[in-house]
Amino acid sequence: MTQKLFTKNFVLLILGQLSSLFGNFILKLALSMYVLEVTGSAAVFAGILSVATIPTILLSPLGGILADRADRRNIMVALDGLSGITVLCAALFLSDGNALAVISVLLVILSVLGAFETPTVQACIPSMLEGDNIMKGNAVVNQIASLSYLIAPMLGGILYSMFGLKPVMFASVGCFLITALFECFIKLSYQPLQSKGGMLSVIWQDFLSSMRYISKEQTDISKMLLLTAFSRFFVMGITIVGLPYIVRTVLGLDAKYYGAAESALAVATILGSIAAGLLTEKLKIHRLSILLASIGIFMLPAGIAFLFPVSPVVKYMINIISFCGMQIVISIFSIFAVSLIQQRTPNHLIGKVMAYTSAVTLCVQPIGQIVYGFLFDRFSNAVFLCFIPTGIIVCGVGLSAVNFFRNMEEGQNEALE
Repeated sequence: MTQKLFTKNFVLLILGQLSSLFGNFILKLALSMYVLEVTGSAAVFAGILSVATIPTILLSPLGGILADRADRRNIMVALDGLSGITVLCAALFLSDGNALAVISVLLVILSVLGAFETPTVQACIPSMLEGDNIMKGNAVVNQIASLSYLIAPMLGGILYSMFGLKPVMFASVGCFLITALFECFIKLSYQPLQSKGGMLSVIWQDFLSSMRYISKEQTDISKMLLLTAFSRFFVMGITIVGLPYIVRTVLGLDAKYYGAAESALAVATILGSIAAGLLTEKLKIHRLSILLASIGIFMLPAGIAFLFPVSPVVKYMINIISFCGMQIVISIFSIFAVSLIQQRTPNHLIGKVMAYTSAVTLCVQPIGQIVYGFLFDRFSNAVFLCFIPTGIIVCGVGLSAVNFFRNMEEGQNEALE
């Protein structure tokens, strides 16, 4: 009998994710606008946000261990409840004299809580679903995140303009508490793992066992992690740094063009998630190499456009099409990659492996942004030198991974027989 996708547990999970992500996005938008008004510098908030991601990277392995050893439903309820309480306390203590300090502490605490929640949520999906539904489930979760990213900033901006910071913070508190309420009704099987020794010994043994699993027993997982990190490094570096730089500085277009570009990318992410869900049963694993190569192919027109004497608007349109193409493909590739990792990981290790996936992604994205920030500054008069070589490299790596994905597919087929 085929398992249906939208089970009670999964519906409760995605409703909770919708509420939680919405609360997160409106909160961070309001905080960024407040800090910009107080300091006059967008870099200040960006710096605070960057520092706040450090706990997430460092503590993600611990979050994965907790997700594998404790009741995942209870972890999610506790973390979202604590998130709501933390934002509520910050709103109550916030004043003009301590605003930056309170906001900094708030973001760090939310980062710590996120380090434990992200691997737990990702570990829940293969516990709720099986087979191809895991990929479809990841696609739905990704669609929810994209819709929240598209809608929440707009509504958050309206709320902030009408009511100010604290009412938005209270609204965010409500979102977190609603999420915790949804999660209370999720029912997951839970069997405590046997452990010997003290807490530090258990943590160390869990860490070693998970690292041994991905580095020796299932090397496909570590290779998939590297390919996912590789693609994120280039795509996020070029997109986050390159898009605003090209639109505003290189092409000299105003803010409405950049706003339209951001909206187009958000829609492209949603379309990529929908496509991933539709392609679940049709896209063979060995074709993932073509997907990876096509990311590089989409980069080429963005660079080639700057080799011809066409108007800034034409260059803008070509770049938007290229960026949207990259965004659609990276969404499909990431969903399939994460789903394949989940399918190959046993339940008692899934939290830790998902934590490594999250940590690696968080590490490579800022590095990519720094590298491409330097490159776009260095080649401001010849930005095609940022796009074309990168496109060729990504395309080459994608094509060279054909045998890896083919072997992975053969292994999966043998396991199913």
